[in-house]
Amino acid sequence: MERVIRFYKNAKHEWYADIPEWSGSIEDLQMVEGADELLNWISANESECKLLMADEQIENAEILNLVYVREENLGGGGDYMLESFRGEFKNHKLWLCNVTEFVFKQLPERIYFKEVE
Repeated sequence: MERVIRFYKNAKHEWYADIPEWSGSIEDLQMVEGADELLNWISANESECKLLMADEQIENAEILNLVYVREENLGGGGDYMLESFRGEFKNHKLWLCNVTEFVFKQLPERIYFKEVE
């Protein structure tokens, strides 16, 4: 499955995913625990970016590897590792909440992503 997702910063410089069909709380769409830092790298500190995200390999994509599935009482979703970014070693850990499962209909072992216009 492939999906383009827009991410944006609010007036407090907090990152959010733009998922129009999400019926839960807006707070559930906030990008925290390392995901916000990754979006700052991708956007070069701009206030918005769009990513093509997929649970199957796409050409020239970065890769997030699932390292831990969190129990619901720990926020659900999963902890992912970004080993490298744009050819540079990062070993960056980030958390993606259960909205990831909503988008992909599962918690993918790998998430491939790249910036799109």
